[in-house]
Amino acid sequence: MIDGVVVKDLVTHADERGFFREIIRVTDDFFKEGFGQCSHAVIYPGVAKAWHVHKIQLDWWYVASGVLKVALHDTREKSPTFRETMELLMGDNQPSKVLRIPPGVAHGYKCISGPAHMFYVMSHIYDPHDEGRIPHNDPKIGYDWMKEPDTK
Repeated sequence: MIDGVVVKDLVTHADERGFFREIIRVTDDFFKEGFGQCSHAVIYPGVAKAWHVHKIQLDWWYVASGVLKVALHDTREKSPTFRETMELLMGDNQPSKVLRIPPGVAHGYKCISGPAHMFYVMSHIYDPHDEGRIPHNDPKIGYDWMKEPDTK
């Protein structure tokens, strides 16, 4: 696990009518940085978007439908997990979760099954000066977006 990244398992209350699931509460320990903006993205099968990294903003991701292979890479030189990469699947037929991504952790995803619908909350409103881009095939990261997800 990358330092500062939090995966919150979610509780689902299901019955014959459907289900109810809380995603984030203002009282959650991992949400102390607060709310800036909430957005909804639709990602089509096979599409990969990577890498994004923020200096200030935190992201909280929730995949409502479809499946995303999410990868994170720690670019923070003073972090105990500097240069570590982690991967997880989010969405249909996966344990329900919300993902907290701190500043300095590069993040991206590939739609494995979709279209996928991702809702993401940000600690600040969108600021293009806060967002950095790293090429998807950056050799310093060495992540292969074409490989099959690790399902272990």
